[in-house]
Amino acid sequence: MSIELALDPYLIRSDFPIFNRTVRDNKRLIYLDNGATSQKPEVVIEAEANFYRNTNAAVHRGAHHLAEEATEAYEEARDSVSEFLGAKPSEVIFTKNATEAINLLAYAFTNAESGNRFHLTPQDRIVVTEMEHHANLIPWQQLAKRSGAHLGWFCVDDEGRLDLSDIDSIITESTKIVALTHQSNVLGTINPLGAIIARAHQVGAIVVLDACQSVPHMEVDVASLGVDFLAFSGHKTLGPTGVGVLWGRSELLEDLPPFLFGGSMIETVTMTGATWAAPPTRFEAGVPNMAQAVGLSTALKYLSNVGMRNIHAHEMKLTERLLDALNEKKSVTIFGPKNLEMRGGVVSFAVEGIHPHDLGQFLDSHGIAVRTGHHCAWPLNRKLGVVATTRASFYLYNTDADVDELVIGINAAEKYFGTI
Repeated sequence: MSIELALDPYLIRSDFPIFNRTVRDNKRLIYLDNGATSQKPEVVIEAEANFYRNTNAAVHRGAHHLAEEATEAYEEARDSVSEFLGAKPSEVIFTKNATEAINLLAYAFTNAESGNRFHLTPQDRIVVTEMEHHANLIPWQQLAKRSGAHLGWFCVDDEGRLDLSDIDSIITESTKIVALTHQSNVLGTINPLGAIIARAHQVGAIVVLDACQSVPHMEVDVASLGVDFLAFSGHKTLGPTGVGVLWGRSELLEDLPPFLFGGSMIETVTMTGATWAAPPTRFEAGVPNMAQAVGLSTALKYLSNVGMRNIHAHEMKLTERLLDALNEKKSVTIFGPKNLEMRGGVVSFAVEGIHPHDLGQFLDSHGIAVRTGHHCAWPLNRKLGVVATTRASFYLYNTDADVDELVIGINAAEKYFGTI
């Protein structure tokens, strides 16, 4: 399918088998938990299944026919990812998910010896932000503990945006790593990367971008972004679980030591030592998630056919519709930007007098799937002064009716719990 001028979510929904089912006493499924994981179109399900049906063999290992086909399919998947990101195939590393991709970097830094650009000492500094998902916070906390490096961070202001007013004192001359999210999984905030990247590179720091909430929803071109490393997960991108991507600049990957050792990632091996293969092979020890990579390739082609600009515009229309409705309710607090300026299709909120978990269960009884809790961002929740929020997150198959049903469900919950 190809949609050039506009996105028709009803046409798109027909490609997703899960929307043929009902939930909770035959209610229509209203899936608004896309920030956690996306649903899968039939073409992705079939691509993964067909790999096992027709092509299954260990890649990069055998000289037989199936191994050749499997290797070709796997490397074609790498090509698809590189094309989607505007990268070189040799810069694309397949991982289990974005969490593993970020941990790959953090442990590779640990393995860097003195003299290597990635080697950290107690005189060095790592910078993160208060809005990070635990997957882009804890690995750097642990690296700081292992290396003795100091951990600093950008704070979040009252509008749910990063406070860059004192950027030079946060990204100091001793900073080696700046790791931040492209779009907050809680606030929906899209961060202003330009100033942060410029300052980081001015002091010689490496910029690591958590793009889990951006790559699936908007155009992301690594060449124009200017970051040094980027990670995202396949399962949030219409693809299978069990596959993610780490992208890194070629010249940096050449100097980066491996973190996982074993088969396929070596150049030579003796009984007393080994040398490493060139990137990306160096970072893909063991038999990789082959079928999942093929499924991810199909998912990215699907997204490209629909058009990432179309997808982002559609999500912004839905987000505006929800923000307008919630801004009219005095009983609702929205966390994050109240308008569409530099934000994505994630809206976290609280309803006065109703615990988010209770609201989530009530909405679920009406067939509406939202996320409740701290969203793997405890420090941000503490900054917001809450223990949990309710989060609605949109994707290309969501409709105006989904937004309207959510608002109706919130109103019904207030009546049910007697808060109005």
